[in-house]
Amino acid sequence: MPNNQIFRLREIDEKDLDMVLRWRNSERIRHNMFTDRVITADEHNKWFNKIKPDSETKCLIFECKGRSVGVVTFTGIDEINNRCHWGFYLGETDMPPGIGSIMGFLALEHAFSKLRVRKVCSEVLAFNKASINLHKKLGFIEEGRLKGHVLKHGKYEDVIIFALSEDEWQLRKKQIEGFIQGVLNHE
Repeated sequence: MPNNQIFRLREIDEKDLDMVLRWRNSERIRHNMFTDRVITADEHNKWFNKIKPDSETKCLIFECKGRSVGVVTFTGIDEINNRCHWGFYLGETDMPPGIGSIMGFLALEHAFSKLRVRKVCSEVLAFNKASINLHKKLGFIEEGRLKGHVLKHGKYEDVIIFALSEDEWQLRKKQIEGFIQGVLNHE
């Protein structure tokens, strides 16, 4: 497991809002989101105030060496069916290779141990190769494809549906930890 002296997830706080809005509105992040227009500060604050008391949504900040560098969000947390959706991005661009894998690892550990879900689901735009590769590296299985599902830049794009069960995570976790240890040894 990644050293939690160096890496950690914590709940989003009001003091994070300007930073997260700046990240979210960057062209690099917007390009890979279903909603790619610029978000206003008012919309962002309303979103935060809506999710704060929402038991079906958890938004976490990923920190590396005490510096906030990314966001992980769990939505649709369903306590009856024990599943949720997740989304994530690294906001900072000066991170070493492999940091996204560490963020994903910590997020999945959080989902399965703290949120106590049995399945994490995800929807990824088919052109987002980096996200697709990360999902596969973390053990996600492609469960389907929604053809021409989202209008992006004047073209309807496919969306790939991924899922990872807790059972599959437990089988793959040691292998992923080995990969992460390799990343940390080269840092």
